[in-house]
Amino acid sequence: MTARLRAPGLPRAGFFLVLGTLFCAAIIIAAREAYGFPVFADGGITTKAQNAILLLSLLIAPLWFLIGLGAFDYWFYWAAGKKERAEDHSGHGATSWTDYFRVNTDHKVIGIQYVVTSFFFMMIGGLLAMLVRAELAAPGSQFVDANAFNGLFSVHASLMIFLFIIPVFAGLANYVLPLMIGAPDMAFPRLNALSFWMLPIAGIMMTASFVAPGGSFSTGWTAYAPLSTSAPLGQMFFTIGVQFAGVSSIATALNFLVTIITMRAPGMSFWRMPLLVWANFSTSLLVVIATPFVAASQFFVLFDYALGFNFFRPEKDGDVLMYQHVFWFYSHPAVYIMMLPGFGIISEILSVKSRKPIFGYRMMAFSLLAIVLLGFTVWAHHMFVSGMQDWIRIPMMVTTAIIAVPTGIKIFSWLATLWKGVLHLDTPMLWALGFLTMFTLGGISGVILAMVPMDIYVSDTYFIVAHIHYVLYGGSLFTIYAGVYYWFPKMTGRMFDERLGKAHFWLTFVSFNATFGPMHLVGVKGMPRRVADYAEEFAAWNLFISLSSFVLGLSTLIFLYNMVSSWRGGPRASANPWRAFTLEWQVSSPPPIFNFDRIPTVVGGPYEYGVPGHVHGIMEPAEEARPKQAAGASSAEEGV
Repeated sequence: MTARLRAPGLPRAGFFLVLGTLFCAAIIIAAREAYGFPVFADGGITTKAQNAILLLSLLIAPLWFLIGLGAFDYWFYWAAGKKERAEDHSGHGATSWTDYFRVNTDHKVIGIQYVVTSFFFMMIGGLLAMLVRAELAAPGSQFVDANAFNGLFSVHASLMIFLFIIPVFAGLANYVLPLMIGAPDMAFPRLNALSFWMLPIAGIMMTASFVAPGGSFSTGWTAYAPLSTSAPLGQMFFTIGVQFAGVSSIATALNFLVTIITMRAPGMSFWRMPLLVWANFSTSLLVVIATPFVAASQFFVLFDYALGFNFFRPEKDGDVLMYQHVFWFYSHPAVYIMMLPGFGIISEILSVKSRKPIFGYRMMAFSLLAIVLLGFTVWAHHMFVSGMQDWIRIPMMVTTAIIAVPTGIKIFSWLATLWKGVLHLDTPMLWALGFLTMFTLGGISGVILAMVPMDIYVSDTYFIVAHIHYVLYGGSLFTIYAGVYYWFPKMTGRMFDERLGKAHFWLTFVSFNATFGPMHLVGVKGMPRRVADYAEEFAAWNLFISLSSFVLGLSTLIFLYNMVSSWRGGPRASANPWRAFTLEWQVSSPPPIFNFDRIPTVVGGPYEYGVPGHVHGIMEPAEEARPKQAAGASSAEEGV
């Protein structure tokens, strides 16, 4: 009988975490005392020793946590020269809620772990945003001082970007992408599990950066040098947390690329893949190419901060602008990392809910790849007022305007898909239509900001805050809600409450526009962002914005209640409640443990609504799949 391979669990992992932290401290103390660098002074630990202990602990202790969790058991077993253990997959999949709190190699379990964890950190980030708006409800100081205010908006932005928007898209794709292409799992299941468990490590570090001893992380999510090289200890929490979040993203992206390229079902060519798969393929290329740059920028800061290097110290001939170039070479593509998966989600929903094929399917796919290429040519438009050379402004303005073209192609294709369609205005469709409206408005303000004179005029005002929230909240978060509602029946086997879903949408839609719309006005009038106090002339608008933001925050509670109550006791969902054609809807809800009881063979396109007798995938018995594959594929190619 083969061994049951379950992870040791969280208690052992916590023990290893504490042990690793103590081990790091012991190494630092022993090394510094041995080489004449005092650790203790006047009965306390010196500041340099504190920095060194914290740095080593933040780097090594999480690895001890992962060891205690069992993440590297197979590697240690192999390194010891022992015979390879047989695996019976008894630890694969979830039979109860407790299985979501251990290492699991099932992509469906990992997808739900990603989504739930990301929403947990979204709630923390949203709470920090409510505190920001409470402080800004009136001029003067209300609840926090200026330094605490800086920490609030810095940690809010960091959590929302690195711990919510990017990973929640990875979670949704983790669940549905292998199903969509007819694969039994991801290409590297253990790497998939490891990439998830680095996420809560990063989240805990970033959250702890607000309450770190010595001062919170307060340099904004951009962490510009040289300010970040002399910030309080909270800066180090953020810097290391970004590294773990980045490694998690890269591991997931590599897994997606290999899965999409090598594990598609028989007959599924690239031009038969659903657009969500194309979107995640494009996003994964961006992540693999761009994320090392933000890792490099934070390593440079870390070397300046903790080890006394001088990459960015101007008094030591460091280059301050180099940080911005390296950081934005990642962080503008990161905007598309946070948008492209949402484009795929919207394409799926609009086609199903309008009962029409996606208009211009191939152009939609090509536009995704075009955004990947153009995304690396526009980074310096964030630096128009940074003091960089004047000659680079014009080409960056031109490329920024050009990148609106592939995005415009997508909006045109979505509208053409809706034209004369049989529209089903249920909850997922409402969120998809809300995205189209909000993202178009955000895109228009983005084109305005691409123009150098306008950008200089409104730089560092609330016009920028309004633009980024229309893009990332009205764009990314609306697509996230649309995707969660759309695939909720598949993920849980339950239907959600449609009335609560619609109430959530309308309350969010109205309060969102009431919150961020007026920010354009106060920004054009000159109200600076990232300040805890402001002129009296902006008081009325800020009170209105703050009250609207509280309504926006409360609307999220409707969503949480709907999800939890429906998952526990909602009506049972059928295999295909939306009557969709893609493969994930051709199996039970939730799917079998390895997705398909029979090997699927793809014989048509994913969006051929209105074609009489159209079938996208058929389930062949395993022993009959190979002989029928060639004939099925050739006939389907003729149909396409």
